[in-house]
Amino acid sequence: MTKVALYVELKAKTGKEEEVAAFLKSAVGLLTQEPQTVAWFAVRFDHNTFAIFDAFDGEDGRQAHLNGPIAAALMAGHDELFEGPLAIKKPDVLADRLPG
Repeated sequence: MTKVALYVELKAKTGKEEEVAAFLKSAVGLLTQEPQTVAWFAVRFDHNTFAIFDAFDGEDGRQAHLNGPIAAALMAGHDELFEGPLAIKKPDVLADRLPG
């Protein structure tokens, strides 16, 4: 069972909305380098509001992801693509249902 997660809500800068969508879609390819990432979702709520949610079996996986290529790419492009500070939430997973 997954035990911990990450949640990051992102606001695209005006005019960068489709670039953000493309960036998030392309990040899925980096997951091959993150074997401890059990589940990973990039979602779009409206025209400029996006989020990333990922889950891990334990803290080691969460820390590996925070130090991995997806987080590095997000940090590198943050000032160009996103409004406001990067706020990473670290929830605990209470229950899950994953394909098995």
